[in-house]
Amino acid sequence: MAADDLGAPISYLVLEEGADVYSSDRERVGKVEHVLAAEEEDIFDGVVIDTETGPGGWRFADAPQVTEIHERGVLLAIPAAEVKSLPEPSANPAALEHHGAEDAEGRLEAKLRRAWDLISGNY
Repeated sequence: MAADDLGAPISYLVLEEGADVYSSDRERVGKVEHVLAAEEEDIFDGVVIDTETGPGGWRFADAPQVTEIHERGVLLAIPAAEVKSLPEPSANPAALEHHGAEDAEGRLEAKLRRAWDLISGNY
């Protein structure tokens, strides 16, 4: 399927696992493994992407890195070359580089732990 044939825009609430994920340069970079959200608060946190590159192939795209969600796929705000540098979900995420306030970093680490809990079945 091409990135131009993603169907109608949809809510993250109905995005299905297995939907294709495309980079900003329209290259298929993987599939949705999990949607990370605080549904009770109606907050979309991002998606765990299975990049299908074997062990360690999971990457987390934070909500600001997701530009569009459609019936048949997700479009990211970053090019394909940057997808492999997205953080990996982990029970104990490594310290992240400072790119802003420490509280923002702490929120990302918390999202990575929650994503790990989802994909590892520890929720």
